[in-house]
This record gives sequence, structure tokens and C-alpha cells, in this order.
Amino acid sequence: MALLLGVDTGGTYTDAVLIRDEKEVIASAKSLTTRQDLAIGVGGAIRAVLEQSGVKPQEVSLAALSTTLATNALVEGQGGRVALIYVGFKEDDLDRHGLRDALKGDPALVIGGGHTHAGSEAAPLDTEALEMFLRTEGQGVTGFAVASVFATRNPAHEVEAARIIHEMTGAPATCSHQLSAKLNGPKRAVTAVLNARLIGMIDRLIGRAQDTLRDLGIEAPMMVVRGDGALMSGEQARERPIETILSGPAASIVGARWMTGVEHALVSDIGGTTTDVALIKDGKPAIDPAGARVGAFRTMVEAVAMRTTGLGGDSQVHLNTSGLSGGLTLGPRRVVPVSLIATDAPEVVHAALDEQLRNSTVGEFDGRFVRAVPGVPVAGLSEREAGLLARIGMQVHPLGQILRTRMEHGSLGRLVDRGLVQVSGVTPSDASHVLGRVDAWDREAAEKALTLFARRRVGSGDMVAKDAETLAQMIIDQLTEQTALTLLESAFAEEAESFGLPEDQLARHVLMRRGLAKHRGLLALDASMNVDVVGLGASAPGYYPAVGERLHCNMILPEHAGVANAIGAVVGRVTMRRSGTVTSPSEGKYRVHLESGPVDYQASDEALAALEAALAGEARGAAEQAGAEDIHVHVERDIRTAQVESREVFVEGTLTVEASGRPRVAHA
Repeated sequence: MALLLGVDTGGTYTDAVLIRDEKEVIASAKSLTTRQDLAIGVGGAIRAVLEQSGVKPQEVSLAALSTTLATNALVEGQGGRVALIYVGFKEDDLDRHGLRDALKGDPALVIGGGHTHAGSEAAPLDTEALEMFLRTEGQGVTGFAVASVFATRNPAHEVEAARIIHEMTGAPATCSHQLSAKLNGPKRAVTAVLNARLIGMIDRLIGRAQDTLRDLGIEAPMMVVRGDGALMSGEQARERPIETILSGPAASIVGARWMTGVEHALVSDIGGTTTDVALIKDGKPAIDPAGARVGAFRTMVEAVAMRTTGLGGDSQVHLNTSGLSGGLTLGPRRVVPVSLIATDAPEVVHAALDEQLRNSTVGEFDGRFVRAVPGVPVAGLSEREAGLLARIGMQVHPLGQILRTRMEHGSLGRLVDRGLVQVSGVTPSDASHVLGRVDAWDREAAEKALTLFARRRVGSGDMVAKDAETLAQMIIDQLTEQTALTLLESAFAEEAESFGLPEDQLARHVLMRRGLAKHRGLLALDASMNVDVVGLGASAPGYYPAVGERLHCNMILPEHAGVANAIGAVVGRVTMRRSGTVTSPSEGKYRVHLESGPVDYQASDEALAALEAALAGEARGAAEQAGAEDIHVHVERDIRTAQVESREVFVEGTLTVEASGRPRVAHA
């Protein structure tokens, strides 16, 4: 008998589940995610399932972790301070390819070097400029990203730059060629920057999770879910944290398939921070060929084809004051629900809310609070940011008491982006408490905060809503509307035929809206979702029936929908992929581009065989390192040829080798 422990660390809750022999869930539990020390939430959830099931820690055969922390961090723009070393590119490439946006004000160095398409050196690496940059800008950087021109053809300059960085700073350096074997240097650079930004966060998560397992007496190995739904070892995830983006959502799709057996359906997973939608087709989730897209960034990470939107139970509620009628929008940033923060500091929160309710007018920051997050590195802050962080301290404060000048608004935003500070405000979770749908936190605090929000004025001068209950229903209705739009956009994106307009425009088109409303006039318009939707997430049973009604579709809500990610974490497989290329720089010469550098052969078959052997060895070795057994290797070849004077000439060959197996478990 194998007992499998799955853990999912989300933005709000940490879930744990125990599965016997991959056949049945025997226990599941939730604990609040504790960002100041993730081990507290992880430990709380694991202890709860062990007590619930009566299972002894030493009986656990395998532990697996999925997480939405990397996804949430990129959606919300959070992470550590990074620096980009951009080798062989031009200065204006930083702006042209979106790297300035990815850097968010962090430093970058553009230096000479790089290689040609054939793998030969285009210019020497400017090590002098690199060393000078590290001496002046290296302080406070938690991770470096290194991207060089045609590094997938020859990674020598990336490897040398990383060596110098490590020797001079001791900080980790992410080389772009290690994350993808594909061309497109700027896109690889964005991926490397995001990886470097996540290193500290994911390293802390995995380290604390492993500490927790050890402290509880669980000796089973710990795996981590990748963005494509496959498993890797904790050590591999620490080196390549970018591969854990969409980890939680990918695990939820694997879990949805395991729970429902659906062959063709949209899966929509609502969490505290995001809603993630993907298509299961022929029983399998599709892999995005263009690379995972999270928030504003397109990466080169292989992941489930998924649309991730900043919409969840803890999404910030915004008031649209333009126009006479106004309106509400949700997200994309997550805030701490007022009902939740009131459980941590009830006296402070209720005293502030009561005082604000007694005022004749509503203040800009009424119903909002702020607190610092302990345990996060604070290097690289400006004087104003450091002063604001010190003023906040570790206590909960009304936001209006902390912000003294307009200049400090920007400073607060940067502290939030770095994960150093959390802001609290009205959320759909608070609305659910007011409506009596949820009774987990402080309902009275939620009602007071919604009462304050309802008193705000729209363009006509009228209040947003007459009372807290009316506003709460407006918030839930807005969540239903935005969820329906997200599902429609995903469906249009997956349609085989193009409709000639972008997905977001199609989802909001007047004909679509009238069709969903079953318009009857001179025209009869009908529209509906023509595929089942599987609703996942702890709050799905409360929110998603209305979404199914809005889209006129069959909404499937599995019994264990609230812990789908944790289930998916332990029913997946270990899968490692490695890709490489053979080019032909001149007639009769076939060049294999390897990690150690290019190697030439005299025959294309010989070159392809050498590349396949190298890639198969790397993929199998990585799978074994991740703890896989019964490994099967599959090879895909993409050979490009051209007709030259009536004969077929080899142009380029790309090989992808996949090594896949079940994680090794110890049977009790």
C-alpha cells in the first residue's frame, strides 16, 4: 500500500491531501498560508490530514508540492531585486523587447560578446565591464540573469559570465540557455530575469517545506510540480524556479482529470489571487507551444496552455468613478481581506473601522490596512522606502495613518511588489462573509468595511450602494461576470477557426452578450458554452453555479474541488524534456550544438545520432535525479531540408527527447 501526501501552497490557503494507492482520497485539510513563514501553514495542513486519517508520518511513501506562489508573484509583480547581464545585444533591445518592464527598475548591463548562428564567437566577452558593474551594482541583488546572443548555439559566454558573478558576489546566476534550447534571445532573457526574481522566494518555500516534513517525521522524498503538470525534485525546482510557474494550476488540471475522468472540458480553478482556465482535450491538457504566459509576460517555459487572470476570492475591489453610474472591477492585485486581517488584530481593525464609520465623509483610505511581512530580504530599498517600511513595522495599521505624502504612495507600491508589505481591503471573500455564504473569519469587520465602501460616491453623486448587503451582491455579481468573460476568452482562444477579432473583444462583443441573454426581437440570438466546465477551488461551489447559468453550460463541481491542486501533485508523473539542434554551416559539415559547445560531424545521420545520445542521457539522468523509476524515453525529430539542384539538402534538425516515469515510492 502506498500513501501519497499532496500539498499545495496557494496565496490564501495551504491544502494537504492523503491518497491511498492513487485510487482514493482518505483525508484532506486546509490551513491559512503564512507568508511570513510558509512552514507554519504547510505544517498545519499536514498535521490535520495525518490526525484526520490516523496515518503515522513514517507511513507516507511520497510527498509532492504544488504552488501558485511563483504564478502569483509574476501576476502581482513581486519578487527579489535582480540584475540582467545582456551579452552581445544592443542597448535599445532592452526597451524594444519588454525587458525594462520585466526588470521593474532593477539594473541591467549591456556588454560586448556573444556568438553567431553557427556557434562561433562574434566578439570577445567584455569581462572588464562585467567586473566593474558587479563592484558598483552587485550589492543587494538576490539573483542575476545572463543572456547572450545565440547562447543556444554556444553557451560559453553565459557560462563564463555566470562563473565571474558567482566568484565576485556569491549570488545565483540564471543562464538563459539552461531554461530553453530555442532561439529568440530577448525572450530567453525575459525568462531568465523572471527566474532570477523567483529564486529566493521558491528556495524559501521548498526549504521550509522540507524542514516541516522532517520535523513531522516524514522521511519520504519531496517532489515539486512543474508548469506542465509533471514532477521534479525539490533540488531541481530550486535551481529552475521559473518552471514552477503555473505549477498549482497544472496540478489542478491533473487533479480534475483524476477526479472526474472528463475527456473534453474547460477547467476553471479559482484561488485567492488568480483564476486559471485550461482545456482538457482527449483526456490530456494541452502544452502551450509558445511558452507559458503569466500576467504581462510571455516566457519560454513549457507549461500547460492556460489563461491566468488576476481574479480570485481575495482580489481587490475597485470603484470606477468615471461616468454617472460608476461600477466595480476586481483585481488583478490580491489584498488581504478585511475579515481575515481582523482575526490577527481585532482591536486595531474594529477601532479604526468604527472611527471611520462615525465620520460624515468617507476618506480615501477608509477600510484599508497595512502590515509588513517579516523574513523577506530588504536589500536595495531607497531611503524613502526603508523609512516607510520602518514606520509600518510588524503591526497592523490603518493605511491612512501610514501614508503622509503622495510621494509615499509609489514607495508603498514598490514595497508591495517586493513582497515586503501587505495591504488589506475589501474583497469578494469579505462580500461572501456579509452574505452569509462563508463563516471562516470576522464577518462583523467585513460588514463594516463594506458599509464604508458603499458610502463612496459615483459620478452622479449617488452612493455606490444603499448598504453592505447590496454592495456584497454587486461584488459577487461582478466576480460572476469577470469569470464568465475569462472562460469565454479561453474558449475563443481554443477554437479551431478564427473569428477575426481578439479573444477579449469577442467575449465582450454585443452579439455575444445579447446571445447569452437569449435576445428575441427581429433576430433570435442564442449563445452558450458548448463544452462542460469543471469548477475547482474552495470557493467554486459558492461562485460557479451562477457562472454555469450565465454561460448556459454544464458546470461540474467535484467532491474534492477545494483540494484539486494537492491531489494533482501526487498523481502526476516525472517527465524531463531536453532539446537540441544540428545545423549545417557549410556543405559536408554538420554541427551539433551541445552544452559543452559545438561539435562537427561529416554526416547528418552521425550528427543526429550523437545529439540524440547526448539528449537522452541528459533527460534520463534528470528523471533519475528527480526520483523516477521505470523510465521510458521518447524522441521527436523535426528535420528541415531544401531542394537544391534536384537534390535534397539538410538544413537543420531539432530533436526533443522525453524521459518519463513514475516517482519512486516506498511501500508501507
